[in-house]
Formats: sequence, C-alpha cells, structure tokens
Amino acid sequence: MTAEERPASPPLTERQEARRRRILHASAQLAGRGGFDAVQMREVADAAGVALGTLYRYFPSKIHLLVATMQDQLQHMHTTLRKRPPAGDTSAERVAETLMRAFRALQREPQLADAMVRALTFADRSVSPEVDTVSRLTTAIILDAMGLEHPTPQQLSAVRVIEHTWHSALITWLSGRASIAQVKIDIETVCRLIDLTAPSGQAGQGRPAAQNAPGAPSGPATPAAAEGRGAV
Repeated sequence: MTAEERPASPPLTERQEARRRRILHASAQLAGRGGFDAVQMREVADAAGVALGTLYRYFPSKIHLLVATMQDQLQHMHTTLRKRPPAGDTSAERVAETLMRAFRALQREPQLADAMVRALTFADRSVSPEVDTVSRLTTAIILDAMGLEHPTPQQLSAVRVIEHTWHSALITWLSGRASIAQVKIDIETVCRLIDLTAPSGQAGQGRPAAQNAPGAPSGPATPAAAEGRGAV
C-alpha cells in the first residue's frame, strides 16, 4: 500500500495518546544523548515502557519515529512562538527572527537536531504524510510570523524557498560547513523575498497572528521542547 492509499488512522484514545507521547519522549531523549544511531527501536520501546510490537504499530520504522519527533518539536516551537511572538517591524524581520529562534532551539540539542534532519533526508515515499506534516508546520510558523491568513501564490512560493533555505542552513551547520553567523546572514537574505512578493502597498505590513494560523496542528508539548530545553 502506498502512502497515498494509506487509510486515515482513527483518533487515538486518551490512553493511546499517552503511550504515543511516552514513545516520542523516549525517542527525543535517546537522540539527544547519542544522535541518530542511538535511536534503536528496542531501546525506545524499553524506555517508553511498551512492547516492541506496540511501538511498531505506532511507528513502522525508525525513520517514521524520528520524523514524528521532528513534527512534535515543531508543534511546540509553534506554541512557544505564539505565546512570545517575534517583535520585528516588518514581515521579513519577524520571519528571520522566528527562524533564528527555532534554529537556536535546535542548536541547544545538536544530536537531536542531527537525528531528526537525517531522518527527513532518508525518508522515502512511505513517510510522505509525516514529512508533509513537518512542511505544513514550518509553513504555518512562517505565516504566523508574517501575520498572513490568506497568502498569495507568490507569497507561498517565497515561503517554500525560505523553508528550503532554513533546512539547508541547518544541514550545513550540523555538518560543520557553516557558522551561526553565516546561517543568520543566509536566513535574513532569503527573508527579503517576503517584501519582493508582497502585493503592492503591503510590503512589510502585517503582525504575527496569536491564534489559529492556517494548517497548524495542535498537540501537547514534549519535555524536549519545554522552556529551557528545545524552546524558542
């Protein structure tokens, strides 16, 4: 069965959701201590207090698990950013500030960041729904910072380029090929696309939306993304 043919999963019960949260927490903890290679499914199951077969019912592979961990981290970055929105005067400044705050959150846990980015890089078509959710969350974070609820096709195109640049900057930093200062320059440069694609008379306008950004899934926080550890 392909990703496109996969039936929608029924909503989790409270008990199932609690189990899923334990699994994601265990994944983040193991990755934070030892990176990608430290996330072994049996060790995750043991740390989460679930049977190995149960873990595979929630996450069919290590890649599925780590992409879901990335999704979870982004959800809580989004929650934190809504509580403490960026303060820039223009949309470009606010998006640059937002992405650098997210970057610094990942910088605090480089092993976890590396594990999640590697999983996204290795993901095949079977993980497409999960990868798409990560992309939608990133888009929602950027649109919130822009203060946009109804972006134009040109603005969405600019957002996609910004997402690609942010992801690439994260990879080059993790591999030691870029400094934090260079990442900041790259992010600020690409965010200028926001003003270039704004409708006439709207460049730099808009304030961050505090609630209900389009395409933003909600969910409880993981300890790895709490204030002081993975928070932005």
